[in-house]
Amino acid sequence: MNKKLRYRLILIAVVILVSGVLFYKNRINLGLDLQGGIHLVLQVQTEDALEAEVDQARERWENGLREQEVSFTETRVTGQKVEILGVPQESGDAAETYLDGWVPNWSYQSRAREGKLDFSVQMSPGYRKTLAATSVRQAREIIARRIDQYGVTEPTITVYGSGDIPDQIIVELPGVEDFERVKGLIKNTARLELKVTHPDRALRGPFLSREAALQAFNNSLPDDLEILPYRDRDNTSPQDSYMVVRKAAAITGQHLKNAQRSQDPYTGAAEVVFYLNSEGVQRFGDTTGANVGNQLAIVLDDVIQSAPNINERIDTESARITGSFTPEQAQDLALVLRSGALPAKMSFLEERSVGPSLGRDSIVRGVYASALGVTLVVLGMLFVYRLSGVNAIICLALNLLILVGVLAYFRATLTLPGIAGVILTIGMAVDANILIFERIKEELRLGKTVRAAVEAGFGRVFSTILDTNITTLVAALFLFQFGTGPVRGFAVTLAVGLVANIFTATFVSRTIFTWALHNREVSRLSI
Repeated sequence: MNKKLRYRLILIAVVILVSGVLFYKNRINLGLDLQGGIHLVLQVQTEDALEAEVDQARERWENGLREQEVSFTETRVTGQKVEILGVPQESGDAAETYLDGWVPNWSYQSRAREGKLDFSVQMSPGYRKTLAATSVRQAREIIARRIDQYGVTEPTITVYGSGDIPDQIIVELPGVEDFERVKGLIKNTARLELKVTHPDRALRGPFLSREAALQAFNNSLPDDLEILPYRDRDNTSPQDSYMVVRKAAAITGQHLKNAQRSQDPYTGAAEVVFYLNSEGVQRFGDTTGANVGNQLAIVLDDVIQSAPNINERIDTESARITGSFTPEQAQDLALVLRSGALPAKMSFLEERSVGPSLGRDSIVRGVYASALGVTLVVLGMLFVYRLSGVNAIICLALNLLILVGVLAYFRATLTLPGIAGVILTIGMAVDANILIFERIKEELRLGKTVRAAVEAGFGRVFSTILDTNITTLVAALFLFQFGTGPVRGFAVTLAVGLVANIFTATFVSRTIFTWALHNREVSRLSI
């Protein structure tokens, strides 16, 4: 046996061994359609993120202008525009210099009115588009972190949608049965904010109704304030009351470093403890130091959970959310806080639950279809090509072994369309062998020897097989790039099968013929 043939056989043996070990030691995950689970299509309300950015910008500009000793009468928000009203003429240059620092994200215009200047500051279209796209991307990453902590194996979480900014997120969770809990876990924005209440005790509340709170301001609430429900969990009354707080939050979820479920040492009730990062600790200290005697509302998803009094400056890095939580509720709340708050609210466009019985039925039918396809291919190859058909069968078996080995190694998710990809791979693998065998038969009819016919058959068909498989591989890559869920599963199995097919049809099959004809004088070939 020459060295070239020996090396080829060693390489084939290594591929068989590695593929077998990968398949044995790893597990192929089943997709949503095979083991059941949850399919959701969510839409990110990007306008929420834009409105929050405008409110925070107004708060920053108020503080910044005061630091620049620029006075103004008031500020107000109109849509996605901030108006700074009543700036003295002599402070106009200082105000413009300060606002110039926010270009190109914001643009402003000024106009004179009654001897003073009014500035209208608006978000630029490019910045608005960037913020919207960022909010969708952040939502997708946060949902992925929440699902990972929940413990779902191989979830599918992809951004999808039409228009300039795709704003839909497709979530597929195989093997999940607790539909309502997972749905609540995903849609919960868990937007934690610490907001200072109105400094006047008579105007901060709590009030029995929203109307009563408005009446305290003569039905004209300043636009830098808002009325939020106050859910006193320690009170036996189920009815919410209402408090007046500043619209801009002193501390938000972005200042969180960690959160975990805890237990009240005195009552044993479940609670959530959260920890602030260095910037959050600094802001916490500055806010409490400037508002001694006031109250600090702990707001979760626009509902005040508690409003403790500020007796002194607080520089601690931890705080807690108390209430009548069950241990599971406290654990879920800590999970969503730890993974980060969603930048905007989510709406559900589609909800679908797939039962495991449907998945089992799909598996059985898929296995039957694959087995039937392989059986028909094997019988057909043996009938048409006789002993040479055994060569094709060996290549087909190795092709499937490589396919399942690679899928297992990358922990790919096998879906029902993925099984269709496997069946298609079987057909294309045999197709390559048919091209080779038919070319060999033509060479034999031209009077060439068996060895020369085999060499010519593989040599002249190689480029055809390569072109065919690469063309299909490009199509599979496009399906993977632009498809979602099951379509990507089909593309993955098809792509891996095509690469394996090129190897088995052009390398393994040729090696088998070379080995069979090595040091032998063969006048006829069973083909």
